Amino acid sequence: MHYALLIYGNEKAWESRDEREKQENHERHGRFMAMLRERGALLPGGQELAAAGTATTVRNSGDAVGTTDGPYAETAEQIGGFYLIDAPDLDAALEIARQLPEPIVEVRPVVMHPEMGN
Repeated sequence: MHYALLIYGNEKAWESRDEREKQENHERHGRFMAMLRERGALLPGGQELAAAGTATTVRNSGDAVGTTDGPYAETAEQIGGFYLIDAPDLDAALEIARQLPEPIVEVRPVVMHPEMGN
């Protein structure tokens, strides 16, 4: 089964880190990705995302489609990136997510649609 590991964080806290701290975080993610590759669990598609302020939200009410600058939700934490993984079940996906070097990770099953090639 495929799962998305959605990484939440506080962008202001990230921006306040010095370059050494950011590099150490990238290295921890590199080790995490190596572990996923060893398990055969890493799927293509995961990426770091640009800052939430660069987002544009599309709202489709059925009658009209509009856009708004910025993310949909106003929260202290924003989605900063994601991994797509293959795990046999939710327990295995949660075990993997616990190893991610981030404070908040949402684990969500990916809906498989044959017409989309997955």
